[in-house]
Amino acid sequence: MPKPRLELNRLFWLGFILLIVGSGPLLAIIFAAQVGLLDDPNPNPVGFGMLAGLTFWPAIIMMLVGFARAVRNRDQQAKN
Repeated sequence: MPKPRLELNRLFWLGFILLIVGSGPLLAIIFAAQVGLLDDPNPNPVGFGMLAGLTFWPAIIMMLVGFARAVRNRDQQAKN
């Protein structure tokens, strides 16, 4: 009997959204500076850096816990 499909739970997706919202603006500014879209080739986005620093690890932890729960649920469904 094949294992049920892995369905990622809400905690994983909330962590993923937190990662995108928290780190996305900083990465966008870094990318824009590298491509030359900004006048300043060496910007100093302090606010976006603090936002990324405060949201990165909680987002990663939420994603890991959500993934572990999804694997555990899939294994429990496979036993039944």
